[in-house]
Amino acid sequence: MKKGFLSLVVAFLLVFTNVSYSAEVIVGAGAAPVENVLKPVKDAFEKAAGITLKIIPSGPKIALEDLQKGTVHAAAAGLSFDDWMALMKKEGSEVKNPAELQQVIIGKDSIIVLLHKDNKLAKLTKEQLKGIFTGKIQNWKEVGGKDMPILVVWGKLIPGTNSLFAKVILDGEPFIKDKIEATTAEDVKYNVSSNPEAIGFGPKAIADNTIHVPETPEITRPITLLTKGKPNTQVQKLIDFINGEGQKLIIK
Repeated sequence: MKKGFLSLVVAFLLVFTNVSYSAEVIVGAGAAPVENVLKPVKDAFEKAAGITLKIIPSGPKIALEDLQKGTVHAAAAGLSFDDWMALMKKEGSEVKNPAELQQVIIGKDSIIVLLHKDNKLAKLTKEQLKGIFTGKIQNWKEVGGKDMPILVVWGKLIPGTNSLFAKVILDGEPFIKDKIEATTAEDVKYNVSSNPEAIGFGPKAIADNTIHVPETPEITRPITLLTKGKPNTQVQKLIDFINGEGQKLIIK
């Protein structure tokens, strides 16, 4: 009797202490996968699969660290695998065994520039954006706007977005030092929508009527999902759903 009871207790503890036994999929992710893929498919996936999708918007660095620790089932970011590994190295975070990480592309993201809704500039060139985000252009009148100072907003929890923007637009030059530090992409949008002088950038999915999006050079990137080894059954169901029915839900 005692042995049977102890066996039940051990089984119960295993279920609730190891994420691989839970009835949910836990994904740590950056802004691009959260806004473009995971949030849009969440309700429909849960209904179709009977599995809870728990999204942790932690950014690519912490998401991959959590995957290596085993506290999430998968990590996702708006980065190619190689760029993700380069970002981890730059951030001083060791990827112990890259070869054990399995990758799958679950979407594509475009980075957009965000302006206050009263700032009706129709277009910003690469040269103008580079000048603004490096601090060489400091007044909107220099790019055809009103005579007012430019306020740059930067999201510290969207390193994948920042890295690609710097690579494509800034040609690797450093961001302006005097800037408003926001957190997530949504926080960047909030700060831009609250300040007529502001400019920021983030994933296309966050665009709405609270901000203005000017025409800019195209900045696109793959959205990659990583698992430690082969995806478990639940994660594979999520991947299959995204690649199937989810295609009509995700933001492209």
